[in-house]
Amino acid sequence: MSPDTRILRALREAGEGGVSGAALAKDLGVSRAAVWNRIEELRRHGYDIEASPHLGYILRGTPDALHGDDLMARLPRNRVLGRDIRVFTETTSTNDIVEKLARDGVAEGSVVFAETQTKGRGRMGRQWFSPSGSGLWFSVLLRPKLRPSSATQLTVLSAVAVVRAIERETGLKPEIKWPNDIMFGHRKVAGILLELGAELDRIRHATLGIGIDVNLDPASMPPEVREVATSLSHEAQRPMDRAGLATAVLRELDHLYQRLGEGDFHEIGDDWMRRCSTLGRRVAITIGDRRITGRAEALDDEGALLVRTDYGTVERVIGGDVTQEKLP
Repeated sequence: MSPDTRILRALREAGEGGVSGAALAKDLGVSRAAVWNRIEELRRHGYDIEASPHLGYILRGTPDALHGDDLMARLPRNRVLGRDIRVFTETTSTNDIVEKLARDGVAEGSVVFAETQTKGRGRMGRQWFSPSGSGLWFSVLLRPKLRPSSATQLTVLSAVAVVRAIERETGLKPEIKWPNDIMFGHRKVAGILLELGAELDRIRHATLGIGIDVNLDPASMPPEVREVATSLSHEAQRPMDRAGLATAVLRELDHLYQRLGEGDFHEIGDDWMRRCSTLGRRVAITIGDRRITGRAEALDDEGALLVRTDYGTVERVIGGDVTQEKLP
């Protein structure tokens, strides 16, 4: 844990009571002058830290920016996901960076954020519009003990985690559209992209990419997505705390990922089904040159969608491009 993470964690835990420079110096094993230097550096990054002669240092405000040290300071100490967080001002795609970390043998739980992506990508080869400072664009390195056929479980738990975090932080109630979209009506606010490094019988690593439109003005979006996309600030009609939402998503992801490792996917799947707008609807799913039409009925134990086709058979679907009928 870096000195800045430890300082910010101590400030957050102390709240209005403050924490003395002497206590911080003792915890870090440095001089009080060194603590002062770190405080000054945090102030230059936009942190409003008051120095009280009686209470010590008090955190009064934080910048509208993502900083790895601050995000880690907000998370539980015993987490797996978010054990290391890196924030880039700009990158092609956060999935690209996590993929490299995976090939280099980095332990699971590393997270990469970018303030903007120049080649952010969604499913089916689509590009994800990710302008600077207006959303959460990040990827997580996972090394799950799953067969490739069960990888959809990761998308399912991620969708549940994102919706839970949005509900908790904003009070809004989005829905899940299978397989990876978070929606308000017919407008998409977030998406999930899972990319695997796998063998026939095991997943070596998984790169979980998540994009959330947070403080994005829909009018600024490209014309081709303007009618089908939205943002949290637009839905709530107020700006959102991106760092607070980022840590809320990581908390939920970490909790559900640990439950998945304990064999509790059934309960996660039940929560997903309660939040899903696709179930009970007539759908058309395109998988390559194949097209399946019918009624979406449920998830199976591995996270696949069960569709009762127009011919009466039940198809197990783990991916594809989905069109669903609008409710009357």
